[in-house]
Amino acid sequence: MTPPHTSCRRACGGPGRPRALSALTAFATLTALVGACSNDTAPDWGYPELGTILGSLSRDLEEGCGATTAPASCAERLDRLTAPTERAFAEVLDHRLLDVATVAAMNDLDRAREVRVGAAEEARSRQEPEHLPLRRAVEAERLAYQRLLSELQRLRTAPPPGDGTDPV
Repeated sequence: MTPPHTSCRRACGGPGRPRALSALTAFATLTALVGACSNDTAPDWGYPELGTILGSLSRDLEEGCGATTAPASCAERLDRLTAPTERAFAEVLDHRLLDVATVAAMNDLDRAREVRVGAAEEARSRQEPEHLPLRRAVEAERLAYQRLLSELQRLRTAPPPGDGTDPV
């Protein structure tokens, strides 16, 4: 009959090998296997480039269209937001984050921009820089930008579908 401590030594790796070392070896092996099976191509959930663009857009919107800003000046600032907005939208498309709410927000922004451009033409033809329809159209476009930015931020911060290991 074999004493109990001898059978344990055989099962744990032989005489003189401590159990803690065997457990540590087993843990390291399992960790390596799990690490090797993960999908290394999954993007960072925070989408840092999109976050940078959205932060810049938000600052530009707030600085360029404050409560005391003249409608014509705000309209010029809104025109400068077109290129960064398109970059943000391209990032959303690149990461396949697009959803119905974001498309609706983008369409609302496009409609608000068209109304603002028409109101700006009318204000120029009347030579009224404080034209009330222009002021309302600028405010509507500013609100449309805010809605779009909040939708894009929601997409950026939402975890990816599945467990995050789906191929991109």
